[in-house]
Amino acid sequence: MSRRSGFRPETYLDWNATAPLRREALAAVTEALACCGNPSSVHRWGRAARRTVEHGRAAVAALIGAAPANIIFVSGGTEANHLALIGTGRERVLVSAVEHDSVLRVVPAAERIAVDRDGVIQLDALARQLDADDRPALVSVMFANNETGVMQPAAEIAALTHAHGALFHCDAVQAAGKIAFDVGTISADLLTLSAHKLGGPAGAGALVAMGEIELMPVLRGGGQERGRRAGTENVPAIAGFAAAAAAAADEIASYDRVNALRDALEAEIVAAAPDAVIVGAEAPRLPNTAAIAMPGMAAATQVIALDLDGVMVSAGAACSSGKVGPSHVLAAMGIPAEIALSTIRVSLGWSTREADVDRFVQSWTALYRRRRGDSREARAA
Repeated sequence: MSRRSGFRPETYLDWNATAPLRREALAAVTEALACCGNPSSVHRWGRAARRTVEHGRAAVAALIGAAPANIIFVSGGTEANHLALIGTGRERVLVSAVEHDSVLRVVPAAERIAVDRDGVIQLDALARQLDADDRPALVSVMFANNETGVMQPAAEIAALTHAHGALFHCDAVQAAGKIAFDVGTISADLLTLSAHKLGGPAGAGALVAMGEIELMPVLRGGGQERGRRAGTENVPAIAGFAAAAAAAADEIASYDRVNALRDALEAEIVAAAPDAVIVGAEAPRLPNTAAIAMPGMAAATQVIALDLDGVMVSAGAACSSGKVGPSHVLAAMGIPAEIALSTIRVSLGWSTREADVDRFVQSWTALYRRRRGDSREARAA
């Protein structure tokens, strides 16, 4: 996705942080903002707002093959993860070492599930952990990593978890809208979604609760969302979420093209820089994500230099108050510090063009050549 600002082209390749608002979502939000009504009110304006919420529930459910009754609207992925990990009241919580901070920091005593060098959890190790303690457990493993795009074997994790009498929560924030999947097929008991990752507005998300799982509300007050999440529903954001979910469902096939662009980008980078490292390249990944290391140059330096050249990417996750620091994901994978500290995340989306990829490769390669030149001069001195 490119546009011009003055005379400098701008290329946005940070879709895993947030996707541009889809025009369908903008129209839905604008229309809902023009209406007045509390979904809990029984008069006609309240009933109209309720229809908007329930239409949104159906559209979000359809994206991942759930029933509308399974959808609990919340403020975003972070709140959904909190509701899943705290609301089940399970005595024991196990989370993978590469989870988003909104999972890792919810239950301080949660046990960590180790991952291999590709960032994939080892099922036999998880089985041993579950065997070691028979208390009721909740296992939380993301569908796809936000930094590397590496995907987990969700269905196998669910089967193993259920065989031990545990619940399985899957943070699918990054996967939804990029790959086709069905919550029933992966057998998740709880699943997290976020509107702004698939072209909806920030401020809306959902926890998908399958079966008859009882959840204690984290936010208490009114009886909204069938008593599972208090607070007046954000009707405009839900309307935008619904529109984005419907558009994403219709355009899943477009990510075949995005996958080809990502692969071409990585091939050009490796051809231009033999010492570059593509993190997680040997594992199944999302079609849009590349984690690229330029050894010898800090990720923060790369992000700033690329931004000055009009190319926007991230160094790891972009959710921690703008901080740029060592990645816990790469550390858990056993990536050497030199590589981890020089890894940036490039993430594409449905409107990314070949010109955007070319622009990134040109800018990154120029930066790499300058770094090589500086290295030679330092050695000569």
